Amino acid sequence: MVVCASHSPGKDRDADERFGKEFRAGLAGAAEQVRRFAPDLVVVFGGDHRRAFRHVVPAFAVALSASIIAEGRHGAGELTIPSELARELSEHLLYAGFDIAVCRGVGLDHAFAQPIRDLLGALDAKPVIPLPVNCATAPLPTGRRVADFGAAVGQFLAGLAQRVLVIGTGGLSHSPPSLEVDTHDISNEERSRVIAEGMAEAQTKIRPDWDTEVLQAMADWNEPALIALVDTAHSRAGAGANEVRTWLAAGAAGGGRPVTPLVYEPVPEWITGMAVATSASNPGLDRS
Repeated sequence: MVVCASHSPGKDRDADERFGKEFRAGLAGAAEQVRRFAPDLVVVFGGDHRRAFRHVVPAFAVALSASIIAEGRHGAGELTIPSELARELSEHLLYAGFDIAVCRGVGLDHAFAQPIRDLLGALDAKPVIPLPVNCATAPLPTGRRVADFGAAVGQFLAGLAQRVLVIGTGGLSHSPPSLEVDTHDISNEERSRVIAEGMAEAQTKIRPDWDTEVLQAMADWNEPALIALVDTAHSRAGAGANEVRTWLAAGAAGGGRPVTPLVYEPVPEWITGMAVATSASNPGLDRS
């Protein structure tokens, strides 16, 4: 099963749930689909916001062990990573021609934490293999390379006797002030200042037309269109739209089946076009 979902730190700051009500309802629907599917393993394609990777920035990585950093109203936590299986995946990718980075003890942020909490209920609910994809610090992997990477992960997952949930998290259109700064290293204090000063303008940078193109291409599984959308994401839909790479990778890992939108809602208060899309599930696989 594949689930692609936007994330936003603004969603966590909106503790009273005043905004994004349609998105939240769609996300709850996806979580119910996940509950019925009852995965044995979860694989998450996520980006990094220049926290885990600053001075060395891999195009693609596999985490053999990782934690979630404290952020906003959420405390730090540990992910349950099946390290031997993650290592086998790493070896598979290397043999497939991907010079991935292997990470141990890496601290990941809301790009991974938010979808895991929202779709599974808790960070330690299921075994998780995080797959960081560089979506923040140029040079970025091309759309073609991302699609091939996702397909290589999917080849490995297809050989497992497990029910696997694949998550793509990020996007859609948004341009966070902290990602518009062309730097590989930014302190938390500087990050906060840049975000505060640029927030009002960032609220105007959602691009529903581009978001609609992405969601339609996912629903049709039009890989050439998705690759083109990835390669023009920054210019058309903002620095944060580069995270749509994770959607392309997740869909490719799921075998290139249609990933159908459940909801789309531009949420200016979160500065992001928010959407949830899922692959068509096989009712015979439900464990409810």
